[in-house]
Amino acid sequence: MEKMSSKKTKVDIMGNGVLPRRTLDLYAMNAGDGPRSYVQNSSYQRGAVDIAKPIIEEEIARKLDIKHRSSTSPNGFWVADFGCSTGHNSFPAMQIITRAIYRKHASSGLITSQIPEVFVLFNDVITNDFNTLFTSLPPRRRYTAIRLPGDFHSRLLPESSLHFAYSSWALQWLTQVPKEVAERDSPAWNNRAILYTRDRKEVCDAYLNQYAKDIEAFMEARAVEMVSGGLMAILVPAVPAFWNPETEYTIPSDLNLLGSCLVDMAKTGKFSEAKVDSFNLPFYFTTPEQLKAILERSHSFTLERLEILNNPGKYTLPSVNARAAFYRAVLEGLLTDHFGSDIIDELFTLYMEKLAALPVFLNPDKDKSTVILAVLKRRSE
Repeated sequence: MEKMSSKKTKVDIMGNGVLPRRTLDLYAMNAGDGPRSYVQNSSYQRGAVDIAKPIIEEEIARKLDIKHRSSTSPNGFWVADFGCSTGHNSFPAMQIITRAIYRKHASSGLITSQIPEVFVLFNDVITNDFNTLFTSLPPRRRYTAIRLPGDFHSRLLPESSLHFAYSSWALQWLTQVPKEVAERDSPAWNNRAILYTRDRKEVCDAYLNQYAKDIEAFMEARAVEMVSGGLMAILVPAVPAFWNPETEYTIPSDLNLLGSCLVDMAKTGKFSEAKVDSFNLPFYFTTPEQLKAILERSHSFTLERLEILNNPGKYTLPSVNARAAFYRAVLEGLLTDHFGSDIIDELFTLYMEKLAALPVFLNPDKDKSTVILAVLKRRSE
């Protein structure tokens, strides 16, 4: 690994992770910084970073073990953001984390010259717009930035090299849609829908099983990469175990509303109904109870803290246009690959019409989606 001397330089390395399926290439958010980009349409996700700030700072101050050094770079302190996208929400988080790390070192009695240099690894799928990310790096930062493309469900870094792992609004993505939801003969066949719904238990169970496998794979990879005593903070979009679908909604409700637009377009002959049947979104939005059970099964990490945050980002989508732009920035790649680019404008126009006809979706107080902040510590060997 080659490093340049200035803290403002960018070091570009290739990760050794292998994307197991081509579908993962489509998980990149809309690139650039234009009106339909993720940069311009991710304020919903940013809210979680702001509200998690004091908790992350407190956990680093109290529980981060700074005695252990990286096996590959003993004079550096290594941080990774898994699922960084184009950096708009990653940069504030990295500022929070790196400042807390420097304060932790300073409070331990180290003089400035003894505090290790901080390196931040920005990770996402290989098709992520790293150019926008690196051209947007904050000029005044106290870390060296490194590009790390690859699937975070598998190993990306050397053994015992990482001190702090972070991920926000990324672990809801599955490595694949559960196979049984696309099989016509399966009890979990998800016909005429693009995501699970609560009234289809078999579909829900299939999605949850895949989600558990993927979270466990993520944890196993980090267990090898992290030093003993290292911390991991994950911000995971979630839903409550119970909510009233007649008067309230969650992100899955929104996505299923978008799916109903695809069904309507198929009925008018824009594409076949079979085309809709064969399209399922690779997302799962966990409940706090489900995620806690998965995390507590780990033999490599202890669950230090789990908080349910009422994401203030939901107040940043005040109109049907803003809500449609938010989902388009996230989903356009997946939708275009399956249905073609010609239908995208019409799809989101229809989606906005349906939103306007359902006032509940325009009341942020009715959005019962939450964010889980989990802080985990790597067990000592």
